[in-house]
Amino acid sequence: MSFAVSAQSHFSIKPLQRNQFKNSSPHRTFFCSSCFKSRPDSSYLRSKELLTLCGPKPRFVPRHRKNFQVGVGRGGELADDSGQVADSLASDAPESFSWSSVILPFVFPALGGLLFGYDIGATSGATLSLQSPALSGTTWFNLSPVQLGLVVSGSLYGALLGSTLVYGIADFLGRRRELIIAAGLYLLGSLITGCAPDLNILLLGRLLYGLGIGLAMHGAPLYIAETCPSQIRGTLISLKELFIVLGILLGFSVGSFEIDVVGGWRYMYGFGTPVALLMGLGMWSLPPSPRWLLLRAVQGKGPLQEYKERAMLALSKLRGRPPGDKLSEKLVDDALLSVETAYEDEKSGGNFLEVFQGPNLKALTIGGGLVLFQQITGQPSVLYYAGSILQTAGFSAAADATRVSVIIGVFKLLMTWVAVAKVDDLGRRPLLIGGVSGIALSLFLLSAYYKFLGSFPLVAVGALLLYVGCYQISFGPISWLMVSEIFPLRTRGRGISLAVLTNFGSNAIVTFAFSPLKEYLGAENLFLLFGAIALVSLLFVVLVVPETKGLSLEEIESKILK
Repeated sequence: MSFAVSAQSHFSIKPLQRNQFKNSSPHRTFFCSSCFKSRPDSSYLRSKELLTLCGPKPRFVPRHRKNFQVGVGRGGELADDSGQVADSLASDAPESFSWSSVILPFVFPALGGLLFGYDIGATSGATLSLQSPALSGTTWFNLSPVQLGLVVSGSLYGALLGSTLVYGIADFLGRRRELIIAAGLYLLGSLITGCAPDLNILLLGRLLYGLGIGLAMHGAPLYIAETCPSQIRGTLISLKELFIVLGILLGFSVGSFEIDVVGGWRYMYGFGTPVALLMGLGMWSLPPSPRWLLLRAVQGKGPLQEYKERAMLALSKLRGRPPGDKLSEKLVDDALLSVETAYEDEKSGGNFLEVFQGPNLKALTIGGGLVLFQQITGQPSVLYYAGSILQTAGFSAAADATRVSVIIGVFKLLMTWVAVAKVDDLGRRPLLIGGVSGIALSLFLLSAYYKFLGSFPLVAVGALLLYVGCYQISFGPISWLMVSEIFPLRTRGRGISLAVLTNFGSNAIVTFAFSPLKEYLGAENLFLLFGAIALVSLLFVVLVVPETKGLSLEEIESKILK
């Protein structure tokens, strides 16, 4: 049987009569309703599968499906570190749902991102409190630059380790258990850090907290993508960055309230405990991802019928419907076919080295370069050390420095909204070029302040605000958006895995090195170095990074990568 694609609001695959192509060429063409171009039959038809053409999410579906529609969400797709495409349950029409039924399955996983952001904001104030002879409440407050770097970057090394470990065990754990473990690590890390009697125990707590970050930042987007209705998947996933920024603002705010308290750094780090407990209890109350249950069945980890029934019960609970309702049964049947074909396609994929070859290498250069420059232009240092920078910039009282940090956090939140609202209107390149130019200017201003503008503390505040604002409309959200778009479907999972490891690795190195380099080079020369790197990154964006606005993933692969 042959197929054609009709031009409707959703992709629709319809069977054609056998004699319709009786005298046609063996290389027939089909009309793609996404880009309104004809496509060769041989490019998309295989012995068992048909590719729904173009759109933000190309997908192979079995030939025996006579009618199949794919709802196109604004957010496209999300691939996890193991190479699987996270997809909400497919259906023949947009799924009806109530917003009340999707709030908790989104909020509880998203708390993992909030706790990641909270660590960034809280550390800014905690480093001031921890090093103060009067406020630290310890006898070991006189930390060397290397020791301070380890305290600040300890959670990032844990996150890097967690991201590496979860690569091989994600399918075994499942999204729900992964997030429950992440919540437990957050809880344990917060308690140990807050009660640490010496530096070694403090560093252990930071490492455990970081392991929680690694698991949460992997599991949360997957759980949200796999359990929410497809038509709002893009909206919910785009809020992940917002929850991280909210966490940063919360960390700055807690630091502001606790900075004058003796041992205030303990409260700053310990505040994550109740949030982690809420996250853990919330995830315990939620069902497993229905798609993960179906994946385990397809992998042969248990009886197919048993896993199907568990998936139907999970979906019914997620949508607030009676157990075993007909709609959930139909959605699970459709999803099972999607998971089967995705799993078969993944098994037939190439080896890991494929990502370093041909068009995949070009995609890795673009995506990996963006997340690398995102970090080595000083972003983690500016946020983690915001309080210290402000203190040396004229706000000598720790309380004043932390209060200005809160203002920076609010501004960061507002600029995140601007980026989310304008990225599809203005495009990726204009925001990147404008934002990175502003980052370079702000870093040169910080260097100038430390060199010869020391009597103008508002210059430092203005430079920090300019840095944060420009980062949030450029490297912050757009780097990860480009990473999710630029890799070909076949190697997207492996490519994103490398991008995540590059991100956490470079983040940890820059954060650790900031304090020793500041001591060795001086603040003025360090920010001058970051500014020079920002100029190199601007050149990289102008010469290497393409514009992907309005292009489908198939068009990105065919027009840009090849």
